[in-house]
Amino acid sequence: MPMQLNIGFSEKKGQPDFGSIGASVNLQLELEGSLVNDPSRLRDSIRRLFGEARNAVEEELARDGTNGHAENPAARNGSQRPATAAQVKAIHAISRRQRIDLPALLGDRFGCSQPDELTLQDASKLIDNLNGASQNVGVRR
Repeated sequence: MPMQLNIGFSEKKGQPDFGSIGASVNLQLELEGSLVNDPSRLRDSIRRLFGEARNAVEEELARDGTNGHAENPAARNGSQRPATAAQVKAIHAISRRQRIDLPALLGDRFGCSQPDELTLQDASKLIDNLNGASQNVGVRR
């Protein structure tokens, strides 16, 4: 007998001048009923679905709600060119594929929590580093 797995994820982020933006998603997936007898496979399914929900919310929050382009604090104050929407999308995709804790990586290396907060140059460097790390997986020297 099949079973239904429901996963929800929501997040709210503070914005300048006491504003905020939020996003949420709920996903439902039908699974084999036999997974109840295989807790390890069931947890893997739950983690995958939860990860997809989390990534969808993070990507939605990376948009500015009016034109679908990434918003960047650097762009608002004119200090440096912001990361492009394509760079933000690539960073999310690469980190998701490599199962990297993106907020932790960004916080440690750049002092921010989302890739849309990066400059064009920092985003480019991060993409190069992430791609280089994926090419070195399993290679011993």
